[in-house]
Amino acid sequence: MTLSDLAADAVAVLAATRWPITDAPAHVPARQGLYANYGDEQAHRELSLFEDAEARSAPDLPIYVGNAETSFVERDLKDHFAAIPDATASTGKSTVRRSCGALLLDRLDLRGVPRNLEIPGYFDKYSLAGDGDAQLTAWMHAHLSLAVWAAPVQMHVKLVDVESELIRHFTPVINIDKNSRKLARLSAACKAMSAEAKAWRPAAQAARGAERDQ
Repeated sequence: MTLSDLAADAVAVLAATRWPITDAPAHVPARQGLYANYGDEQAHRELSLFEDAEARSAPDLPIYVGNAETSFVERDLKDHFAAIPDATASTGKSTVRRSCGALLLDRLDLRGVPRNLEIPGYFDKYSLAGDGDAQLTAWMHAHLSLAVWAAPVQMHVKLVDVESELIRHFTPVINIDKNSRKLARLSAACKAMSAEAKAWRPAAQAARGAERDQ
């Protein structure tokens, strides 16, 4: 199949069937491929997409498209959404989580920290302070659904190239890379959280926690 054929097939599959995040483990195969996240109406309201003329989004369009190079189970169900037992998602390892977190930082009272507190660095890959990861996971479980397109077993086109075609097709609102309609306010919010992670200091975080407890 050509790149165009694969992209057309992926668009059709990702637009056809999706599952709530918590139901996805019963349907998602341990295969590589592409996935799309959709938000319900409340997600669109809380992400401020309905009133944002720049967003051009609606609940019947994906808000994010990504790829699972090895397995949907390892990448999506574990790393992104903690949808299977004993899985703990980390925002520092997930672009979709960082995008959602940046847009929800005030609503969920999220704060950026380095993804490795012992060796701070890579601040653009920020994680979330305190129980921020758990709050973001709960929000995703409540408001997002997941669709997947399993790549053909013998595919002679790079998966990332098919992903690029889908991002161009859907222009999903919280994708930043390769997206001609990326939200300027999302880019700004991500930079702000990255700066907060860079400025993180253990003593400063302890002082902030004490202030909140008073």
